[in-house]
Amino acid sequence: MRIAVCMKQVPGVSEGSMDPRTGVLIRTGLSAVTNLYDRSALEAALRIKEQQGGEIHVFTMGPGKAEEVLREAYAMGADHGYLISDRAFGGADVLATSYTLMQAIRSAGEYDLIVCGRQTTDGDTAQTGSALAAWLGWQQLNWVTRLEVKEDQILAVCRMEEGTAEVTAPLPCVAMVERESFIPRMPSLKLKMKGRKMPVTVLSLQELEDAVPEHYGLKGSATRVKKIFAPKGAERKELVYKSGVEGAAYILELLKDTGQETGI
Repeated sequence: MRIAVCMKQVPGVSEGSMDPRTGVLIRTGLSAVTNLYDRSALEAALRIKEQQGGEIHVFTMGPGKAEEVLREAYAMGADHGYLISDRAFGGADVLATSYTLMQAIRSAGEYDLIVCGRQTTDGDTAQTGSALAAWLGWQQLNWVTRLEVKEDQILAVCRMEEGTAEVTAPLPCVAMVERESFIPRMPSLKLKMKGRKMPVTVLSLQELEDAVPEHYGLKGSATRVKKIFAPKGAERKELVYKSGVEGAAYILELLKDTGQETGI
């Protein structure tokens, strides 16, 4: 069984600045970590591999520094890593990112299952996995809390607005997993040392079937960030504890002060 896992390197801080011209996050100088949700996606894939056998290939998109994500994946037990890196891919939104991932995964061969984290901590759109499934024409499973493969289908438990649902889907399909349900294992020292020497395949624009630059990155994006700003901090408020008649009188006085007591 061949499983592809999509992972991303995200800023390790909650604050950053945007390019005022393009609306793209300026990542230069920011610390970077592997997206927590994507580590859970890899854990889900590793559990399936332990039951079914096969190979796990990890795909990450970003600059050369994003290779660190693949080294971490190797340390957890991944078999091969692909770094999707080209200046043409910069500034991609969900549409362009999912299209790039689809092209990269197709270039690496056929897969039975693609596992993604529910969302990333930098964009929080939770849409890339679904968009990837749409590009591929595969069925998708969202908010997955349990995964099991039986023959040519996948059994899953998915979180719903109220409770959970047990569902099945034919392979191949795309699954977006919940972080809390697949706690990542600790990387072993042996695999860490082995992972430092394992090769990484770099996929540039020219390695993809569709090598038209306008289909990728900022040029291939359907959306632009118009403005980004930090929310204003909440003002410190006074807590007042009153009840009954006293509380009602206090509220009435507040309404009078703001001119909202009309009709009371």
